[in-house]
Amino acid sequence: MEKDIGKISKGEYQGTITEIVVGIKEYNGRVGIDIREFTQSESYTGPTKKGLRIPADKFEEFKKIINSVNPDDLKVESAQENFSESSEEDSGIDESGLM
Repeated sequence: MEKDIGKISKGEYQGTITEIVVGIKEYNGRVGIDIREFTQSESYTGPTKKGLRIPADKFEEFKKIINSVNPDDLKVESAQENFSESSEEDSGIDESGLM
């Protein structure tokens, strides 16, 4: 049994297009969710070794873990701004570059 569920574009780098492909696959007689990078270039098009397989009997546990992710935790906080502000205040160096 093989069924593609969806794809997420990972981008293009030096002429190679990479996607993350999620599907239901059978491997060695066992069904599971396959999450794998798929690459397309001049020299090769197809799945890569980069990926993981969630056994069917662990899917509900995996789904519970994924659903527990808080979307706010995925937002990129401007770490550079925070670093700049705190380093200027705490560095002991004034605006002219003197201590």
